[in-house]
Order: sequence, then C-alpha cells, then structure tokens
Amino acid sequence: MSSWSLMDKCCSRCSHSPESPCPDYVLCRLEGPLCHDDPRCREKRRRRAEELMYGRGGLRINVGMGSCGMAAGAREVFEAFRREVDRRGLEADVVPVGCMGLCFLEPLVELVSREYPRALYSKVTPERVPEILDQYLSGDVSSAYALRERTGRARGEESVPLLSELDVWKKQVRWVSRNCGVINPESIEEYVLHGGYRGLHRALRMRPEEVIEEVKRAGLRGRGGAGFPTWLKWKICREQESDVKYFVCNGDEGDPGAFMNRMLAEADPHRILEGMIIGAYAVGARKGYIFVRAEKPLMAERLEKAVEDARRYGLLGEDILGSGFSFDVEVIRSAGAFVCGEETALLAAIEGRRAMPRQRPPYPATKGLWGKPTVINNVETLAHVATIMAHGWREFAKYGTERSRGTKIFCVTGGVRRTGAFEVPIGITIRELVYDIAGGPPEGRRIKAVQIGGPSGGCLPPHLFNLPIDYESLRSAGAIMGSGGLVVIDDSSCIVDVARYFTSFTLAESCGKCIPCRIGTKVLYDALTRIVEGRGTEEDLEMLEEVGRAMAAASLCALGGTAPNPVLSTLRYFKGEYLAHVREKRCPAGVCRKLVRYTIIPEKCVGCGACARACPSGAIKPRDGRYWIDPAKCIRCGTCYLVCPQGAVAKGW
Repeated sequence: MSSWSLMDKCCSRCSHSPESPCPDYVLCRLEGPLCHDDPRCREKRRRRAEELMYGRGGLRINVGMGSCGMAAGAREVFEAFRREVDRRGLEADVVPVGCMGLCFLEPLVELVSREYPRALYSKVTPERVPEILDQYLSGDVSSAYALRERTGRARGEESVPLLSELDVWKKQVRWVSRNCGVINPESIEEYVLHGGYRGLHRALRMRPEEVIEEVKRAGLRGRGGAGFPTWLKWKICREQESDVKYFVCNGDEGDPGAFMNRMLAEADPHRILEGMIIGAYAVGARKGYIFVRAEKPLMAERLEKAVEDARRYGLLGEDILGSGFSFDVEVIRSAGAFVCGEETALLAAIEGRRAMPRQRPPYPATKGLWGKPTVINNVETLAHVATIMAHGWREFAKYGTERSRGTKIFCVTGGVRRTGAFEVPIGITIRELVYDIAGGPPEGRRIKAVQIGGPSGGCLPPHLFNLPIDYESLRSAGAIMGSGGLVVIDDSSCIVDVARYFTSFTLAESCGKCIPCRIGTKVLYDALTRIVEGRGTEEDLEMLEEVGRAMAAASLCALGGTAPNPVLSTLRYFKGEYLAHVREKRCPAGVCRKLVRYTIIPEKCVGCGACARACPSGAIKPRDGRYWIDPAKCIRCGTCYLVCPQGAVAKGW
C-alpha cells in the first residue's frame, strides 16, 4: 500500500485528482478520517505521518536553509548530503528547514531516525558529511553538538548534552518558533501534521466577536514595536460600517540587527498566513496584503509558496473550509524603506505612492488602504494569533508579565559569544538575555552598553541590566522594545561614535516630510560629527539634548519621534565619555580617528618594517635600525597598530 500524499485519494469516497486536490484534506487531518467506514484512510494517514517524521527508509536529514544558514554555506552542505545519500543508495530524505535561531552555529544539520536519537550537528562543512553519516548510521552520536532526547540505543549519548540542557536553549520558550528548524517551510502537509491550521479551524467555528475576545483575554500586544493591544485594533476595524475592509501583514522589518520576522517567515510561513486569515475573519476583511522587502527574497518566496498552497487546498479564496468566509492574499515585494515600518507610510507604498506617513487620526483601522478600514499587524504578532487560537489564551498568558503577556523573539548581535534569535518570556532581564543565553562578551572584552529597540532605541549601561524587558520598564529607562533587536556594545566601541552611527541611519532613512525629523536628524548628526572629530563644545551637548527633545515631541511619526533616543540615552548614561571628547579632546575607547595618536615604542620595535610597508601615507620611517611615525603625515588609520607583530605600536591621545 503506498503512503498518502497530497495528491492521493484518501479513501474510496474522495473524488479529487492530481489537478484538483482534496478539499477535505485539512479537515481530515484535523478531525481524523472523515470516512470512518473506510479503514484505508486511517492507515494512510499513519503511514504518511511516519514518512514525514522519519523520511523514506527511516532517515531524515534536516539542513538549516534560512538566509543565515545559506550565508554560512548551508546550500553546499545540503547538496553534499544529497550526493552522499545517492552515492550510498540510502533511502533517506534530505530536507530544507528554516533557522532555529542559533545563528552562531550555522550551518546546522539534524539527523532524525526511528532507531537513534535526533542529533544536531553544528558548523557543518561539505567535507564532514561522509563522516557524520558514517558515525550516525553506525549508532555513534558522540560528535553531535546536542541531542533532542536520549534513547539509550546509541554510543556516546551520555557525553552529548540535550538541547534543553544548553544555556542558549533552556531559558527559551519556543511558542511561535516551535516549528523553526523542524519542518520543511515549503510543505503545507508538514505544517498541518505539526498542528497547523487548527487555530483557523477553531476560529471559524466561533463568531468574529468571540475571536476578538479570545485575543483580548490573551493580552496580546503588537510585536512590531508600539505594543498596541491587538484586540482593540481589531475591534475598532470590526465596528466600521464598510463593505470593503483590508488586512495587511507588515513584513518590512528594516531595523539593523533585527531578523526575527525573517526567521519566522522563512521557517514557518503558514503560521503567519494562518494568523492573518484568522484576523481577517475577525474584522470582516476579504482582501489581504503581505508587505515584504524585495531584499529578503527567500522570505518573499516562501510566503508566496504558502499563499499558493493555501489557496489550492481551500484555505484561501471562496468559502474557506466550508465556513462561508472568503478571503484572499497577495504578497507585495517592496523597494524597502525604514519608514515603511510606520503603518501609514506602508499603506502609501501599497497604493503605489511614495512611502511617507500621514497625520493621525484618522487611524488606519477607520480609514486606511484606499480610504477603507484596514488592520496592520506585523509578522510576529500574526504568528502569535495562530498559536493562541490553536492552544487557547490561557497557555499564552502563562508567560510574560501582567501588562505584557506572552513571549517575544529578540535578536542579539554585536559583542557576544552567541548571536541569534531567541524566544523568551517578556519580562526576562537584559542580563539573563545577554549573559545567560547569548553567553556574554568574548574573552578579554567587557560590555559597555546594550542598544535595544533598533536604530531608534536607547543605549543602556550595565547597572540597568537587571531591568525587565517589557514595554513600560524600557520606556522609563529611555529605551524602547521596538521589534526586538538588541545590539551589544563592548569596550572596544566609542559610545559617541555609536550614537553617531545610528543617527546617520535615521538621517538617511527619514522621508523628509516633517521639519523636526528632516532638519533635526541632520543637526544631531552634524553636532556628533564635530564631537568625534575633536571640534565639539559643551554648547553642542546642550544643543543635542534640546533638539532631541523637540524632535521627540513634534515629529510626525515614530521614526522622527524616536530617532533621538540613541543620543538622549547616551547623554544620560555616558555623559563622561562625551565630556572627554569635548573637554580633553580624547576618545577613551581609542576609536575616533582624529582624537587618536599612534607612536612606536622603541624598546619593542625590532625593525622588521611591517608597519612601514603597510602604511598608506608613508608616515613611518626608519631611524637607527628601528621605526618612528611622523605625526604630520599620519592619517591615524590604525593600520600599523593592526599589523605590528611585536605589539610595538601604541595607541593613545
């Protein structure tokens, strides 16, 4: 008896063909065999589930094929496994899966079988593929990075930690990221097998008002940055008397260092789509758009594939699952602009106009796309919606704080040992996230600050690292949660230069519509440039604070309103570093080139000439068998400091 695929007849009563898939497929998966008088249906379901779980012949090889994995060489590893499986004549499936969030370990590969424990291998190269297969197929898992479980049937199990025992994993709560790195993101069948579309099935059996009430009880707040109650936005749109309403998924995600939306959409696109269909049902929308950056092609491709498959199996289009509700979705690839994170600018872009925000009110929930009521939720918010409806609001509300319930994915980058995307309960402290999960700074380094909330977030010093990460606590400290980007800044960075960098980003991304943002960001950037070049004054510091506060109060949208956060927060917590630049004309971190002097220590110089050969300005000259730096010609590039094998070049001010 052959196993059951999407195109097979599930039983004798099915009338579908390969050109017309079974309309009852999802319901059959969710509720059990629809045709209880035909035992073949139940048997085929069981066989197909086992084949998807363990692969043909009982071996499945999951290769992490998210953007981060492929940048690290996962595509080559994937092809190497396919070639090796073919060469050996193995009945095994080599499956592309998404990112698990453990970006520091890419490329990641997991071997799954009935006989041995699921074993995860890190930093895999094509050269390691035969060795990994040899060991695993012989029952040896000793070279694995971690195991999902211990079975007692493989050698080396006790010497390999469980994934749940690792510091990077044990404080995480995999709520919306549960399928990331587990399922094939391009297979609707695998999504359904792992519980997909149960939330939609349940929602369609409820009245729209009951769905909104479920989300209200959960306490879900928007994960795009503002933290607005999701249910309230839906309720307002639901109450509008309009024959046309729209539902939009914001997948733009423009924050540097933030990639949680990309990870979710690349690894589990049907979860986002399911949440979107549920939301559309709740507000009464019949048309939806997923707004994705064209510079994230894999994210767009997998969402497009999910939309196509959902439409083929009756989850989009007319009369979804026989409910009488009709809704369809289009994926739009945007040119990409940071300001599109602001909802009215995003709507302008969908309409074909220049992405610029407009004055609010009216808010999009009452007057949005083409003047019609429109709900805009971000990718992570919609993933939560699907999971809440599948598992109930009580499960979601177990995590988080009283005012900020649930979990949040944070992307930790910068000066830490373990970079990646980690899903944790809201309310976890900065210290737990940075030190316990991300591993703290590399050896020999010290963390100076964390910048949280994207380029418009604030920089917080170590004495605030016990602060819980929730909307209210961060706001009181001069930062924002934003979409969840967290950049760790160590003692090799200059805090003034960091503020200047983030200000340069918001300056470049400002749409220019309102004067406070257009002029204010330029004024801030110019003042910070004077300071890092040794031309700043204490009047500049006063002006930075005055202009920053004016921008926060008067800008048209959140981009301008939060753009001063890096400046205001660093002035608040790192005033001494600013004063060193202004009063003493020195950069304590030795980063600002015009405030740094390089000299060669005669006692350490061995006369090898490496510094002179590398110097781009010819400033290094020989003298008495050693070398010295002509300060008049030195451009302070630091090349000599980097290339000297003896450590004879000193950096000072």
